[in-house]
Amino acid sequence: MKTITLLIPAYNEEEVLNSLFDRLDGLATSIKNYKFEFLFVNDGSRDNTLEIIKSQAKKDSRVSYINLSRNFGKEIAMIAGIDHVRGDAMVIIDADLQDPPELIPEMIKHWAEGYDDVYAKRNIREGETWFKLLTAKTFYWMMQKLTRSQLISIPGNTGDFRLLDRRCIDALKQMRESERYTKGMYSWIGFKKKEIFYDRDQRVAGVPKQNYRKLFDLAFNGITSFSVSPLRMASIAGMFISFIAFVFIIVIVVKTILYGDSVAGWPSTMAVILFLGGLQLLSIGIIGEYVGKIFIEVKNRPLYLIEEYHAGTDKKARD
Repeated sequence: MKTITLLIPAYNEEEVLNSLFDRLDGLATSIKNYKFEFLFVNDGSRDNTLEIIKSQAKKDSRVSYINLSRNFGKEIAMIAGIDHVRGDAMVIIDADLQDPPELIPEMIKHWAEGYDDVYAKRNIREGETWFKLLTAKTFYWMMQKLTRSQLISIPGNTGDFRLLDRRCIDALKQMRESERYTKGMYSWIGFKKKEIFYDRDQRVAGVPKQNYRKLFDLAFNGITSFSVSPLRMASIAGMFISFIAFVFIIVIVVKTILYGDSVAGWPSTMAVILFLGGLQLLSIGIIGEYVGKIFIEVKNRPLYLIEEYHAGTDKKARD
C-alpha cells in the first residue's frame, strides 16, 4: 500500500490546529487505499504550536514533526520537510485551512492516472484585499514574461498546495540554494503536470503571517532567482538613454555652430542629470541584488538546523 505524506509548515498556528487535525483525520479515514503521514514543520513558533503538535503525536502515530531551531521562513521550512518526506508522494498544505484538505482525493486520483505534479489553481481568493489581488495578478504576469528565457512557465494564482510524486520530491531535494522561490522550482523541474481548480477559503482562525513587506521580498526574490531579465532591461535602458543623449549632444553642437544658440538653461540640465543618476542607482541596486545572492550562496551554510525530529508510524494510535 502506498503512503502519502502531508507536509504542513506551521508558524504560530495554535488557534487552528485542532480543526486541522479533525479534517485531516476525516480525510485519511475516508481514503482506504493509501496510508498517510502528517508531517508538521514547526518554524520557530512562539505560541503553543509545538506543544499541541506533540500532544497530537502521542495520540496519533501518523503524526511526525520537525522542530526547527528558529524561524527560517516558509520556504526553508518546506525544504526541511521535503528532506524528511517518507511517502511515495507528498501534498503540501498550509495549516490555516485556506486550502481545503477535501481537495486531496481529487489530487490522488490524477496522481494514480500518471501525473507527477497535481497543483491547485484558485478561482477566487476569499478574505484578500483588492490591493493584494491586484499585486498578485501583476506579479504572476511579470513572472511569466520574465521567465520565458528559462523556458519555463509559472502558472498564475497557484501556490504550494499540490501533490508531488516521489521523483518530483527527489528533484526538489537536489536544489539546495538558500534564496529559494519554490513556486518557480515546481515549474523548473518539469515532469507531467495537472491543473485543478478550487475556491480558496478565508482562514479558519488566527491572522495571516505574510505581510506586504514579506510578500514583496518573496516576489522580488522570485524574479531574481529565475531570471536575469532585470539586468538585461537595465542594460537596454542604459544603451537607449546613451543613444538619446548622444543625439541630443549632436543637436546642441549643430545648433550652436549654425545658429549661435547657447546651451539650454539649468532646469533641463538638472532634470537630465537627476534622471540619469536615478537610472544608475537603480541599475547598481539590481546588480547588487544578484551579487548579494552570490555572497549568500558561496558561504554554503546549512539551509536549516533541527532542534527535534519525531518520526511517526503509519498507524493511528488507539486511545
